[in-house]
Amino acid sequence: DLRKLAVNMVPFPRLHFFMVGFAPLTSRGAHSFRAVSVPELTQQMFDPKNMMAASDFRNGRYLTCSAIFRGRVAMKEVEDQMRNVQSKNS
Repeated sequence: DLRKLAVNMVPFPRLHFFMVGFAPLTSRGAHSFRAVSVPELTQQMFDPKNMMAASDFRNGRYLTCSAIFRGRVAMKEVEDQMRNVQSKNS
């Protein structure tokens, strides 16, 4: 339920901007498929070109983040990448 997700992720109600990003984001005409690594997906998730809003978030802060990975992905690799994002942007 997206409503519950938004309520649980927003610690301060006045600072809530629920943003959606997709990765990998490909064009409709792209028919070739390739395997994408977890570091690539993580980098693409936070890329302003993959956000569903016209804004650059590199100058701001993320209060919370939720990422949903599909397929064969090692949780340790995902946790390491999220830790890298946290340490790089803190």
